[in-house]
Amino acid sequence: QVQLVESGGGLVQPGSSLSLSCSGSGFSVADYAIAWFRQVPGKEREGLLCISMRHDNIRYGKSVEGRFTISRDNAKNTVYLQISDLKPEDTALYYCAADTRDGRCSLSRANMDYWGRGTPVTVSS
Repeated sequence: QVQLVESGGGLVQPGSSLSLSCSGSGFSVADYAIAWFRQVPGKEREGLLCISMRHDNIRYGKSVEGRFTISRDNAKNTVYLQISDLKPEDTALYYCAADTRDGRCSLSRANMDYWGRGTPVTVSS
């Protein structure tokens, strides 16, 4: 059974950094493109970054700045999202998702086959 589990969220202060984890089970994260999304209540789920199956090509969402980094550790079967200089507007529920089509990156919600349940991030002083 394919599962994705996000972790690492919480309450953080503005200006701090955070590393979110997306751990896979029932499959290898090296076999699929893995993407990170976030959603604020009342708004659409927004694609942030994706890392491809081969060559670790990375695709960036329109709103992503240099503060966001995606990486993968195949030995731990985990994909990470690192966010630096956190701002209150980064407050959201963060999800990871797997695209099983062909290994290439997409940030389209419709292309994702598996989703985690999300991990909440609240940026507040």
